[in-house]
Amino acid sequence: MVETYAEALQFIHGRDRFKKKPTLDRMRQFMHILGDPQEKLSMIHVAGTNGKGSTVAFLRDMFMAEGQTVGTFTSPFITRFNERISTDGQPISDTDLVAMVNRIQPVVARLDEELAEEGPTEFEIDTALMFCYFASHPVDIVVVEVGLGGLYDSTNIITPAVSVITTIGMDHMKILGDTIPKIATQKAGIIKSGVPVVCGRLTADALAVMDQTASEKQTDVRALGRDFTVKNQPESGWGERFAYTWGDHRWRHLEIDLLGQYQIDNAATALTAFITYHQVRHLPLDIAEIREGLKHTAWPGRFERLNDEPLIAIDGAHNEPAMVEMAQLLRQHFAQQDITIILAVLADKQYDQMVKTLLHVRNVHIIVTQFQGPGKRAAATPQALEEAVASSKRVTIADNWPSALKTALGNISGDSLILLTGSLYFISEVRQYFTDSEK
Repeated sequence: MVETYAEALQFIHGRDRFKKKPTLDRMRQFMHILGDPQEKLSMIHVAGTNGKGSTVAFLRDMFMAEGQTVGTFTSPFITRFNERISTDGQPISDTDLVAMVNRIQPVVARLDEELAEEGPTEFEIDTALMFCYFASHPVDIVVVEVGLGGLYDSTNIITPAVSVITTIGMDHMKILGDTIPKIATQKAGIIKSGVPVVCGRLTADALAVMDQTASEKQTDVRALGRDFTVKNQPESGWGERFAYTWGDHRWRHLEIDLLGQYQIDNAATALTAFITYHQVRHLPLDIAEIREGLKHTAWPGRFERLNDEPLIAIDGAHNEPAMVEMAQLLRQHFAQQDITIILAVLADKQYDQMVKTLLHVRNVHIIVTQFQGPGKRAAATPQALEEAVASSKRVTIADNWPSALKTALGNISGDSLILLTGSLYFISEVRQYFTDSEK
């Protein structure tokens, strides 16, 4: 039995992250012993390479705008573990987390004994905590984000009202496969019989996998760019404005406070899932509430402003597809400003290509640095990042990100942008520093 919050975290983080053989059998057994709490919940399931967190946030805020209570399960956390299990945006309390750990700990001990080396993983425990918490602290709907992949993800024991797949890109290739169709097959693993599927902007080969899987499961896919569309309606200032069309739903001047075409895509994907959920549950829609929810959605670490003058922002872009989107955002919104990017990336990512992609933006200078990676995952060294683009004069090295920030602040003009990016774990560390400085 754990008595303190620190002991609860120690129990959670002390587990293996992966097992040699992927399976959902262990998770189903785990939940069955706990009374299958997931069966009591109404859910939307969200998978994808990038955009999951923002899509969850848009869904949360649209449901909240119409007066629903919303549970969310997301990963990773930005500041504290508790963020992963939240109600209406408020993280689970330390006391409730300790209580949930004490509820599942005896079951984990039992499974460890029965399964020997194949007991529950850290993420399976996270998922179990979430299911147990929302079953005992009821909400109207839970939006569940997939941890990794889809097919064998521990969240994939659920039957949601709607399944969502945001994007498909090259990431986690050692686990999910080394081609887009292979990765798409893993993500398509969340598609359930008779459950409608909403997809973001997918390539033709990825969408073909979704359509084929949905056909086998006797359901249908609503895809961005094919079935529902968006059109950017540019305006000055922070945020984006767009028009949305899906069948009879035709709305102009929808506003979001997040930057980037990919955030418009995420908002439209969330909106389509929101409408689909209302169709499945035979609930009325109110466009005023939808506008309100979209406009007020915020998601920490997604091109988030930490300071106005000078402009300092953080973004959790952590793979090559995200850097392509980032480069597009910088060209669209900051083409006339000097941009200094402080970049730190985990060593198991395509960091060489990520640096090259950012250097395609002509007004970018990059300071490569490092941070303390999570657990056993190391960050790429600044030297490795610099070697990726050895010929570039726009790349310099700093031993750590505080010294990189000091260098950047000493070299900028009034309307410059300093962006810290490359890893959600990295920007979590940066955000914590700025938050503590404000206290």
